[in-house]
Amino acid sequence: MPETFSFGVDPVTTHAWNRDRSEVAVSLNNHEVKVYKKTGITYNNTATLQEHGQRVTSIDWAQKSNSIVTCGADRNAYVWTLQGNGQWKPVLVILRINRAATCVRWSPDENKFAVGSGARIISICYFEEENKWWVSKHIKKPIRSTVTCIDWHPNNILLAAGSTDFKARVFSGYIKDVEQKPSATAWGAKMTLGNLMCEYSNGGGGWVHNVSFSPSGEKLAWVGHDASVSVAMAGGDKIAVVKGNFLPFMSMTWVTENSMVCVGYDCCPKLFSHSDDGQVTFITDLDIPQEKDQMTMSAMNRFRQMDKTGTAENTGEIKTKHQNTITKVSVFAGTKADCTKFSTSGADGQMIIWDFKSLEKSVSGLRIA
Repeated sequence: MPETFSFGVDPVTTHAWNRDRSEVAVSLNNHEVKVYKKTGITYNNTATLQEHGQRVTSIDWAQKSNSIVTCGADRNAYVWTLQGNGQWKPVLVILRINRAATCVRWSPDENKFAVGSGARIISICYFEEENKWWVSKHIKKPIRSTVTCIDWHPNNILLAAGSTDFKARVFSGYIKDVEQKPSATAWGAKMTLGNLMCEYSNGGGGWVHNVSFSPSGEKLAWVGHDASVSVAMAGGDKIAVVKGNFLPFMSMTWVTENSMVCVGYDCCPKLFSHSDDGQVTFITDLDIPQEKDQMTMSAMNRFRQMDKTGTAENTGEIKTKHQNTITKVSVFAGTKADCTKFSTSGADGQMIIWDFKSLEKSVSGLRIA
């Protein structure tokens, strides 16, 4: 059974785990970030990060250095480091943007991070040793609208971004001050900062809500407000797209090289696969009500169903474990290449940890590639 935790009635807009998954940082749709530590079967609030003046929009927790980076609608980003006294110390990042910061991600080597914004800018931020502060360089063209999501390639150089101009793009995020000159990749050879390697549109009219490189970095997937899941291969111009009878997706992650978990307004994690022949296929819902759940229906509900002949199934009850939009999915145990557990947070104030491997056994006919 999935592990379910509640943080109250406020929506959990995003969450990020520390390295050993003993702590989680969450945003409850306000200007604070709360850090929770697992004690037994519950999570206790151990710290509240309060430097932001407006709503926190994104959080990322560095797995190696244990630093937290946050960004918010106040146009600021902060890097938080844990002090010897147990307090988190913030350092302001010089973003140089005039609109809300919308998303933030550490690079795999954690020597820089990227911040997307409503200013149609991506800020690539790095630590300047001489002045002991975080500075940034900008990627601007050809972004024409708010940057909603970003993800780093495993090589620490390439950066994928999605925006509200319905496009997913791959840029070079190379900063010569902090890293060696990179070699060419299947996505392109020119690596100067901000160089546009690829630009994709699936032909739909949906904002791109999340982008993600596959574990190998050879595939790029994105989900949008048009309820689509799209995948592009490195070095190719063809895009595989699937659109079903889904509500819009808000977040996604790879769980193997060929499988993705997507979440959103359906309140249910959904599994998709990308085959060797380039097709994206919906596999199954990962939150299916069990038989025993149906047996616990109250006598009043049974009476109402019997009274509504022909509409017995439509009781208005949400049968999924999440009772509102799922806002974020992330790998909890394992890696993108071999995920064993993943976590979701939602607008219902819940965080749920799902045992991905046990789902393979419980869902009839499911085979995870």
